[in-house]
Amino acid sequence: MLKPVFSQITVGMLAILTLGSCSNVTIDQYEATARTRYTWQVKYAYDLVDEPLPRLETFGSNSLLNRNGLKPSGRIIGPDDKGLWWPILPPRPSVDEIEQRKQSSTEKFSKPELLKSVKYKITYSSGGQRRTLPTNYQVYRQVVKTYTSGTPLELTLGVDDNSVTKAEPVGN
Repeated sequence: MLKPVFSQITVGMLAILTLGSCSNVTIDQYEATARTRYTWQVKYAYDLVDEPLPRLETFGSNSLLNRNGLKPSGRIIGPDDKGLWWPILPPRPSVDEIEQRKQSSTEKFSKPELLKSVKYKITYSSGGQRRTLPTNYQVYRQVVKTYTSGTPLELTLGVDDNSVTKAEPVGN
């Protein structure tokens, strides 16, 4: 009686492993970008302390594209402790702007919060195709360290080859 259950579990586990498998690709043409962004956000609710899902409104936002760790041109801030450059701050929303977004006279709002976010991507050529995929800080930093030397990298691709989870210099 246990054998059919065991074989079903084994088949299911194999299917999960096959679907979730990662692949590797070796590349020698690549670049990485990190889009840094500052955004002002205000929470709105009838009770800012106990409301489980306050309404969020975004106000001004500025972004900056970092490419291969090189200093971007223009008015910028940085680099920070991760080697990233940031755009200048967007204007803080005024109380008039914040009040205009209230949906009723009894709705309350929080102080504006300045949010920081970063989206990392890597672009590479392999097999005559050029691909741009989302990645993480570790992959971005590896590209920054190897970009000027042109050292080939071995990339580990994520599920369905839709992201890059790891980059290592070839031969290390």
